[in-house]
Amino acid sequence: MSLSSERWLFWGPTLIWASTWHVILYQLNSGVPVLNSVAWRFALAALLLAALAWRQGQRLSLPGRAHALALLTGVVQYSGNYWSVYEAERHIPSGLVAVLFCLMVFGNALSGRWLFGQRVSRGFLLAAAGGVAGVVLIFWPEIAATGARPTAGLGLALGLAAVLAACVGNVLTLTLTRPVSAGGRLPGQGLPLVPVLAWSMGYGALFMGVLSLGSGQGLHFAWTWSYGLSLLYLAVLGSVAAFVLYFKLAQRQGPARAALTGVIIPVIALAVSATLEGWRPSLLSLAGMALCVGSIYLAQRQPRH
Repeated sequence: MSLSSERWLFWGPTLIWASTWHVILYQLNSGVPVLNSVAWRFALAALLLAALAWRQGQRLSLPGRAHALALLTGVVQYSGNYWSVYEAERHIPSGLVAVLFCLMVFGNALSGRWLFGQRVSRGFLLAAAGGVAGVVLIFWPEIAATGARPTAGLGLALGLAAVLAACVGNVLTLTLTRPVSAGGRLPGQGLPLVPVLAWSMGYGALFMGVLSLGSGQGLHFAWTWSYGLSLLYLAVLGSVAAFVLYFKLAQRQGPARAALTGVIIPVIALAVSATLEGWRPSLLSLAGMALCVGSIYLAQRQPRH
């Protein structure tokens, strides 16, 4: 399977991001503040993307207006999104956060239709809804117990904010990288993807670092093998490789179809958890997994507009 094939563009980021659910545990258990870990992750990713752009013969320089959008992308997608996810999981179960992120497929469908003129079929939306329902079944015990948490409302608000930030970040990145001749309310700027991601992640890392210093947390790093290797994995694969593949997929198939990765990721992540962390599926979760996988299969077979 070619690295540029659409199957690889879908399954590449899906498998990588599913594995990061486990890898992030090494970051969370390190004692390093979340703001620091996210800042180190995207700072390293930005440097690697800059090196990749240089190797590919692409210029790193961007027009002034593009820098403003890249800064906004960094603050929204690589700072606000990730910070909100980590904070949300302090108040609500991770399963509910996973369900919320499945809703991104509908947010991307709406923004793609309204801003870029990219339609999706009714059958696609129905199949995507089936996938979301499958994820709900998988995490139903966690979701049902959410109401007992006193700060569940705050966690839900933070989770929805993270989803909104991810949708907005998708729009901004595609606006910067779509061809100038592309239609829609937001004309593309035709900039190469790798330099755009390098600047966006760099701005996001800088914002997180400033926020950490401003909040009094300072800058910390854990000089351990587990922290260093997990950081390297999250930067190289979870940030550089996954986001490059994901946005190439969004450019070819539209943001709604690209967001299907977020629906299938929980299923694969739980399979990793069953292997490495001893998680045991129930009959309800197995039914949810089957519904999710079947729905994604049907969604991908829907005709494109």
